[in-house]
Amino acid sequence: MTSLVTGGTGFVGSHVARLLVERGESIRALARPESRLDNLKALDPSQVQIVFGDLRDAASLRAAMSGISTLYHVAADYRLWSRNPADLYKSNVDGTRLILQAAVDSGVSRVVYTSTVGALGIPHDGSPGDENTAVTEADMIGHYKRSKFLAEDEARSFVSKGLNVVIVNPSTPVGESDIKPTPTGKIIVDFLNGRLPAYVDTGLNLVDVHDVAAGILLAAERGRVGERYILGNQNLSLKEMLDTLSKITGKRAPRIRMPYGIAWAAVGIENILMDRILHREPEHPFEAVKMARHRMFFSPTKAIRELGLPQSNVEGALARAVDWFKSNGYVTR
Repeated sequence: MTSLVTGGTGFVGSHVARLLVERGESIRALARPESRLDNLKALDPSQVQIVFGDLRDAASLRAAMSGISTLYHVAADYRLWSRNPADLYKSNVDGTRLILQAAVDSGVSRVVYTSTVGALGIPHDGSPGDENTAVTEADMIGHYKRSKFLAEDEARSFVSKGLNVVIVNPSTPVGESDIKPTPTGKIIVDFLNGRLPAYVDTGLNLVDVHDVAAGILLAAERGRVGERYILGNQNLSLKEMLDTLSKITGKRAPRIRMPYGIAWAAVGIENILMDRILHREPEHPFEAVKMARHRMFFSPTKAIRELGLPQSNVEGALARAVDWFKSNGYVTR
């Protein structure tokens, strides 16, 4: 039987597709007509069928789901700024509902829904969060996190209807093929281009994107229905991440720590200028600064214990990301 991978042209989804092909499986990759297909070009075309559709188009989802045994729903509208935030909810919430209904209608036997640690709670005492940390919709900062929080509710509602769904919550994947790039990938690119004169006191959980892809497949094999699993690895402050990039590249890491209040004010002014006056996307989305107020530290213990989630060296993943961005024209300095 064939597996369907949504988001197969993107960062995490392309690694899921690659891993499935390496295991000898045939896959179908759902892509929008305007998507760049670069991340799939290296895969054996005899094992990969690209079908065009949209998460907001129920008919295209039903067609893509025909004959599918396992659905890996990785696609999402991942942006921290949007001129029309309703677009995020249409893709992430409504799209999740539509594709899971198509899975029910097509008799799909297993679904892995890829969420994010952004939909989880963060302990107030600074300790790492886990799958059971208390959280409400009111805790969600920004439209992306809120849309993914609501999309998880949709996934759980289908579990109650009898669909075999497992939820995974990747932390901050790093590695090659970050084509867009993601907000974390943009930090790496800005560092390489000398555009990070200062840093803020925040933190995140980094994980090799190869481990995330492996974790998604392991969730299909071993995950318990209705459960969520954090796919993460190492908790690092932003300063520690930049110091690691400095070690990899030989470039000097920023030494100035910018107070949160100054960053908040500066980025707020930039967003008003770019969005309302110049009608352009801000270089630094305001939501990213609001998120930086909290250290996004998490524990992957449950996924390690129940799924066998790999814990590859994060520095190696950062080094591969650096090499890939350099080789693909993202570095101009």
